[in-house]
Amino acid sequence: MINDIFNILLPHFILGGFIILLLVLSMILSPRFYRYARIISAVGISGAIVCLSTVQTEPQYFGFKNSVMADSYTLLFDFVILACGFLITLLSKNLVRRHKRHAYTFFAILLTAIFAAMNIVSANDFLTLLVSVELLGFSTYFLISVSKGYLPKEAGFKYLITSAVSTGIFLFGVSYLYGITGSLNFSAIYEYITENETSFIYAVSAIMIILGLGAKLAVFPFANWVIDVYKGTETTVLAYLSTIPKLAVFGIICRLLVFPLSNSFEIVFVIAVISLITALWANTYAIRENNVKVILACSASANASYVLLTSSLVSVYNLSTVIFYLICYAVMNIGVFAYLNMYGDDKSFDVSAFSGLYHKNHGFTISYAILLIGLAGIPITSGFIAKIYLFTAIANSGLVFVPFLLGLLLLTVIALYYYLKILLPLFQECDKNTSVQKLRTNFSQKFVVAASAIITVLLGICPEMLIELCKFIAYNI
Repeated sequence: MINDIFNILLPHFILGGFIILLLVLSMILSPRFYRYARIISAVGISGAIVCLSTVQTEPQYFGFKNSVMADSYTLLFDFVILACGFLITLLSKNLVRRHKRHAYTFFAILLTAIFAAMNIVSANDFLTLLVSVELLGFSTYFLISVSKGYLPKEAGFKYLITSAVSTGIFLFGVSYLYGITGSLNFSAIYEYITENETSFIYAVSAIMIILGLGAKLAVFPFANWVIDVYKGTETTVLAYLSTIPKLAVFGIICRLLVFPLSNSFEIVFVIAVISLITALWANTYAIRENNVKVILACSASANASYVLLTSSLVSVYNLSTVIFYLICYAVMNIGVFAYLNMYGDDKSFDVSAFSGLYHKNHGFTISYAILLIGLAGIPITSGFIAKIYLFTAIANSGLVFVPFLLGLLLLTVIALYYYLKILLPLFQECDKNTSVQKLRTNFSQKFVVAASAIITVLLGICPEMLIELCKFIAYNI
């Protein structure tokens, strides 16, 4: 067990230690020491990042009776999840200032969510995966409901109900798969399906498992929750919600589709239909919305649908495309919500409320604009490269997927409208009677917004190194 810990789970144990420390401090320290909670959390995440160097990846390492594993694929996802967690911790200064009494508890829950996300990516059997997904879910319920008021509580409850239903569907799929193969271990299931003919029940179980996990991604038929949850949640938590759970769930979905669920041809077409319906719903819903949070919620759902379709078309090229897209998407989303964090959670998020912000906040509004055009997939940003890379992967997967590709391309063009709806008011000239807000910022917010915009542009101009890394990771999964 000691070897397993040091070869595979040391970063997880570092996070676990800091979670316990934060919980103990929440019981013994006065609220006036709330500032130290953020520092302790940042130190814990940094320590976990450093300890990633101890993880054995060559060859693949299986630990705790093959229930968890480590390779270059899990290592990359763990690093991106921890990096996102570090940036979210930096953004949380204003939030914990408003909730001083619960600062240590908040960060303990945030580190628990990061811990669960890393365990999801490292899981090698469905029991470990289920426990990790539920731990991530429970952490997310509390993070969404952290603020006082009706909307956060409603958002948390809707997320809870949706997750409960999706977990039931997921467990039905797992139970059928266990009945067919006699195992919950990914490796054992993959070995069984390569040696035996699969049945219709296998296809049904695979579809139910992906549908259950897809609820975390806000794809059909579990997409509606994303509107109310984004509308009622603080921007710091939205930076978490739009990145870490999606990275973890996509990380495990790709592994499932490559190994234990790889022998179901039906699942590819089911996912293609789900992706197209989700993209159609999200993009058309966003067109008639004026709330920035709701528009970004629809953007998150639409982007998840693009990635999900590419994930199902299993190949090294497609998998590398998914990894590259997820990294670019995470960077852009954290930057976007960092800017909204500057704007403040106590104000209106109607697009008209952002009119003229550029004229008193030049640098940060330009950074925000870069991130928005990146999400829209406009050239000279990583979003453009990621979308070209993604749609090329779908086009190379066969003529049968061309209709789905054309549908997604059309919807991507339509999506430009609602991104411009957010973007253009920022640069409008205001009359003399209209006062423009000067954003109150701290160093952490400035750093996250500026760094995200710079990375987005650099990856848009010189993506080769990251693309090659993603190809290497995909080849060695």
